[in-house]
Amino acid sequence: MTVVYLICFLLMVAGAAFLLGLTPEVITEDIMRFASPKRTLREKVLTAKGKRKSRKLTIELNRIRDALDSTGKGSQFAIALAASLLGVIAGCVVAVAINNYFLIPVFALAFALIPFAFAKRTIGFYDKHIQDELETALSIITTSYVRNDDIVTAVSENIQYLKPPVKDILAGFVAESTMISANIKQSIKHLKERVNNSIFGEWCDTLIACQDDRTLKDTLMPIVAKLTDVRIANSEIKGVLSAARTEYFMMAGMVVANIPLLYFLNKDWYDALMHTTAGKIVLAISALAIVITALFMFKWTKPVEYKR
Repeated sequence: MTVVYLICFLLMVAGAAFLLGLTPEVITEDIMRFASPKRTLREKVLTAKGKRKSRKLTIELNRIRDALDSTGKGSQFAIALAASLLGVIAGCVVAVAINNYFLIPVFALAFALIPFAFAKRTIGFYDKHIQDELETALSIITTSYVRNDDIVTAVSENIQYLKPPVKDILAGFVAESTMISANIKQSIKHLKERVNNSIFGEWCDTLIACQDDRTLKDTLMPIVAKLTDVRIANSEIKGVLSAARTEYFMMAGMVVANIPLLYFLNKDWYDALMHTTAGKIVLAISALAIVITALFMFKWTKPVEYKR
């Protein structure tokens, strides 16, 4: 009977989505409107002064959307949000299907995070590629700039040796500086905003200061050297981080595998775990622990990032 109810529920959800015309784009707009509602002028002033912080959910969603836009996969953000919403429904359905209502919030959260995990993985590969290309690009551009004291010329004469996407970003800087605005400082600020990298941001800030004091250009090369230091550090700890993740997945897999294992070892224990209130609560707590520890594991096993 539970299966019939679930099928009816899914058909109702599909029918409602069809009648309301819910598309990934519409869902994205609604969720973003909920995550970042319109603010009053007073709230905007307080935020600008640093007296009021934006919601963490809003900041994270905007960060993922901007990063996907930078990778040329902006449409995947809408798909990720729609898939996340479907994941919430799927998590609830799975929990109801196994007759454990304590697992509904845990499964809903876990299934909702899966699309964003894949999105952040894509962003991670893009950021790594950007950092690898920045090391070469900034090195040759800085060398040219120290020689000729003109950042636009330094970028222009080396643009042919660069690779996408750094080449496209710096080409946009040259176009803005030569055809749109003669304000070099403003163009450098716009360039800084296009790359989410602390070392690159520091390089741009120093470059802006160099427009007023040319003697500061000797500090640019040590900043570029930090990219090499970060790459070497990540290469050295890559194996350690991979081993830590593998060990975590093995432990989490063993916890989950104990459930079907109990079915063959001791049927009474299995029935107590799956069909009694206390057993269902234990399963919900265990699932919640896996989700929380997984979030911490991904947080602490990220590649090394330079922080100013």
